[in-house]
Amino acid sequence: MANAELQAKCVLLDIEGTVSDVRFVYDVLFPFAKSEMRPFLRDNWSSARVQDAIRTVAADASISDTDTWLGSSWQTNSATGMDRLAEHLDELMAKDSKSTGLKQLQGMIWQSGFETGTIQAELFNDVLPALQEWRDAGLDIRIYSSGSILAQTMFFKHTAMGDLSSFFSSHYDTTIGGKRESASYTKIATDSQFAPKEIVFVSDIYEELVAAQQAGFQVVASIRPNNVPLSAKFTGLTVTSFSQIKITRGSCLPDT
Repeated sequence: MANAELQAKCVLLDIEGTVSDVRFVYDVLFPFAKSEMRPFLRDNWSSARVQDAIRTVAADASISDTDTWLGSSWQTNSATGMDRLAEHLDELMAKDSKSTGLKQLQGMIWQSGFETGTIQAELFNDVLPALQEWRDAGLDIRIYSSGSILAQTMFFKHTAMGDLSSFFSSHYDTTIGGKRESASYTKIATDSQFAPKEIVFVSDIYEELVAAQQAGFQVVASIRPNNVPLSAKFTGLTVTSFSQIKITRGSCLPDT
């Protein structure tokens, strides 16, 4: 595969299958969240951020009345409500759901794991040199992942390569919209204050790449070990290493 030579001002990166092996997510992060979910709920049930996440879980499931679902006393550490919620979360995790409320709770659990050193984020070896090269070139670097913003920031703060959080100017999660919806990328462009065509989005998921293209972004497909094979419908740039992504900072040529 040839180098992807581009001109842009901003790089927007996916995480799973792009900067990190999908096996780290499925073999480390997800099992940790599953095993710690019930103890975490038991110990933190009454905290405001957990209860806000619980309400979001309910809204994600189109449950309008949390009191009916979890019981009228659910806010006061109801064992019945906690069991019902935990069962629902188990079902969501089994389906690899991108539910915003689930991702918020997983992020809180992972925060504890990262901060205690129980888990440490693993990145492909080519990621850090690319981040350094792009930053030195004056590029703005951002993250867009289905994992919560909290999970993203903890991930990059606690990596096997050290604290990489300073490389990123902003993070986006599903609160801005689904990753397979072009409107989400339009919102990100607006927030970043870059024109869509000045942003390069790198992901391993065909539907995400298409959605970003539809919003006017430049896109690069990440081909990594253990990824789901990329759809043959994708005819754009593909790379197997970030070392192949060569970006010169500058405005893109106007549309003709």
